[in-house]
Amino acid sequence: MPKQPDRDPELLLSFYGDDVTGSTDALEAAALAGLSAVLFLACPTVEQLARYRHVHVIGVAGDSRSRTPEWMKANLPQVFETLKATGAPIVHYKTCSTFDSSPTIGSIGQAIDIGIHCFGTPVPVVVGVLPHRRFVVFSTLFAAGHVGGTQGVYRIDRHPTMSRHPVTPMTEADLRLHLGKQTARRIAGFDHCQMAEDDFAARFAALGAEIVVLDTFDAITTHRTGEILASQAADRQMFVAGSSGVEYAYFDYLAVEGKLPAAELRPPSGPVDKIAAVYGSCSPISEKQLEWAEKNGMAVIAADTVALVDGAGDAEDALVTQMVAALSQHRGAVACTARGPSDPRIARTREALGNAGYGAYESSRLLGESLGRVLKRVIEHTGIQRAVLAGGDSSSYAITKLGIEALEYSGPMVPGAPLCRVRTDNRRLDGTEVVLKGGQVGEPDFLGRLIIGH
Repeated sequence: MPKQPDRDPELLLSFYGDDVTGSTDALEAAALAGLSAVLFLACPTVEQLARYRHVHVIGVAGDSRSRTPEWMKANLPQVFETLKATGAPIVHYKTCSTFDSSPTIGSIGQAIDIGIHCFGTPVPVVVGVLPHRRFVVFSTLFAAGHVGGTQGVYRIDRHPTMSRHPVTPMTEADLRLHLGKQTARRIAGFDHCQMAEDDFAARFAALGAEIVVLDTFDAITTHRTGEILASQAADRQMFVAGSSGVEYAYFDYLAVEGKLPAAELRPPSGPVDKIAAVYGSCSPISEKQLEWAEKNGMAVIAADTVALVDGAGDAEDALVTQMVAALSQHRGAVACTARGPSDPRIARTREALGNAGYGAYESSRLLGESLGRVLKRVIEHTGIQRAVLAGGDSSSYAITKLGIEALEYSGPMVPGAPLCRVRTDNRRLDGTEVVLKGGQVGEPDFLGRLIIGH
């Protein structure tokens, strides 16, 4: 087990995010509760942890959402043991609030199995999160059309985007059944009717299941979920899986109990002259954002995805040259791998992946890493101070190529996708503000709001 650092006893929670966009979502939840937090881009060493003493929340941004169970078995135990060694009363495996996963890719069940081996049972599963309009009722997940917008709410297996996800489509809305395809552990639900009982915490403790899905759909169920987490964590270091609903519920309960500092919302960061963006998403929401950008003075550049898959360095060089040139004439430069779900490049990219011996799911890694290298060079060339990486899977790989140590919360943007400040020894990148967002996040004018800063 890794050596436990000499940490402040005020550490409340540590987490591993199964992608980077989701990790910054948890970072924001901590900041909105008035807590200090740091998000590492790789499993931290004791020396790195020592540089961030006295924070309330420690996070590690990962990419297990797009990985196989075999990869998880090889890599997650070390991360969980490191987080366990911090002494945080709650260790959170942070998933997307749409819970999309499968037995072969991004298996949340496999991650829970590994967590149980490290921490024991029961493992609460908390997925509903009110600020993002995600709701769990009788263990069934419902989600708005996109985060931060006004679209209707859908059962997740009928969601216009997530039911058609290219890698992990959600075909089952009952989270017990969904998880049951990924683990052989005993799974139960703890619904709002049980939560309404006076002895609900004792009822939860007496369930006897190894994995328990909690209803979270309003202020009452969120608060009671937080109370369950706090009561369980008072007796043992607890492993929990789910969305940033974990942080919102737990910190809400602690705040009501007077156990948190008074939250002070940070003001918006203010405007910048120009932005750079890389889009590895093919969602309809991203398509609308790219259309808006093109109509409002930004250059939208189609990346040669086939060349990027083939590993041609010339393709990255060309993309850097195009973006740098565009930023000399436009207020924004956006490189994208698709203009939406109907972009013909998607089929050509899949064909190129097959020809090169890759599976379709590996497009996120290959294209994401290319976009990350491109964005790093663009920032270094231009000195641009604000950038966005879009795509829940691809951005997790892209951010690793910026060569940074950690991210800190900088200010609000849209729910689940805050501005974060880069921390790195590279002086040309240190202090740069970045937003990492999933394909469903934001209204069509998202990139315009990024320039304004709120």
